[in-house]
Amino acid sequence: MRKLSFFGGWGAELKDYALIALGVLLYSIGMTVFMLPYSLTIGGVAGIASIIYYTTGVEVQVTYVTVNIFLLILAVKMLGIRFCIKTIYAVALMTFTLWFIQRLIETPDPANPGTMMLPKLIGDESFMACVLGAICQGVGLSLCFEHNGSTGGADIIALIVRKYRTSSIGSILMVLDFIVISSCYFIFHDWFRVIFGFVMLFISSMTLDYCIRRRHQSVQFMIFSRNPDAIADAIVATHHGVTVLDGEGWFTHTDRKVIVSIIRRREQTMMQRMIQQIDPYAFVSMTDASGVWGEGFDQFKVREKKPRSERHKKNKVLVCVTNNTTKIDTAQQVLGDWYDIRSLLQVGCDTRKEFYSVVLGQEPRKRVSFVKKFFGFDAFYLAKDGTVTLVQGNYGEAEYDITEHKSLEDLKTYLESKTKKR
Repeated sequence: MRKLSFFGGWGAELKDYALIALGVLLYSIGMTVFMLPYSLTIGGVAGIASIIYYTTGVEVQVTYVTVNIFLLILAVKMLGIRFCIKTIYAVALMTFTLWFIQRLIETPDPANPGTMMLPKLIGDESFMACVLGAICQGVGLSLCFEHNGSTGGADIIALIVRKYRTSSIGSILMVLDFIVISSCYFIFHDWFRVIFGFVMLFISSMTLDYCIRRRHQSVQFMIFSRNPDAIADAIVATHHGVTVLDGEGWFTHTDRKVIVSIIRRREQTMMQRMIQQIDPYAFVSMTDASGVWGEGFDQFKVREKKPRSERHKKNKVLVCVTNNTTKIDTAQQVLGDWYDIRSLLQVGCDTRKEFYSVVLGQEPRKRVSFVKKFFGFDAFYLAKDGTVTLVQGNYGEAEYDITEHKSLEDLKTYLESKTKKR
């Protein structure tokens, strides 16, 4: 498997932990500076902790960590420890930052000598505190989510539900938040605080969605140039995909090449400078791409709808590196209960074309690696003597996991054992 370089592997992990820490800090500021001094309530475990704080005086970090310990034990049991490491880190850090910021800003309470209180740093502007607190919490959550972490609480419940049920996570969390926020009425008997709670939840959710959407937003460039080869080569050199379309200038009736490329919005300035440097007279159109799925972008997150009688079947795609129908039929008979066996042509590998024809002249390991690299599917090669070479792994990996098997039946046993381990 691919070895992690410091900056490509561990460096990225350290960056994740650093930005999760920043997200936790922002969330804690939103809660302790803007929410608690103004007796505001938000949903989730943070809301439960704040309500207990208002009624009993037990500090929020105590309730927060107590509830999350129970949820984390449940999550580790159901989701695995590796899946929860960053969440455990975020919960531990959140517990500390909630305590630390309260100690940092608290002042003596003039009405109760000998006790401390959290001051209202922006006066009596409860609505402004509601807005600022929600923005801090939304930005903080977005940093945590973007770097594979979470602040625990309802997020853990959502992850567990998402793994085992097809129920709407949003609906479950909405009901939970509604109950928590509404319950603050029985403490203060003030509907304005309930309304502020829902306003805070709405602003926090909108901020979270905006930050995540902004980070993932993409743009599509269509470039009309007299020097298309140089521009296409320059874009490929930046590790972005390019498609060159044939076009015709209708006024001059001359052939033109149209370059199409999709990049992240944050890279658009780089693209514009590169085009201008190569062909300052190019005609360029840039449009927002509201959703982009595929290599280098987001992954599809939709479920294939199947007849009820077939819903127990995995039907994961495996490519048999051949167009020999006899081999494919044989593999389908052995593996067909759990896998959809496809030929090279069925996944777009047309060996009649020069670029793809090289796969047929390579040794088995290179054949299956070629298919994985250019088409993304797990693949296997069935030799004349019945032995099988299988490749598996993530599409973006530099190297893949390649295994050898004595027969298709041996391959089936191996795949079934891996499925059971998951």
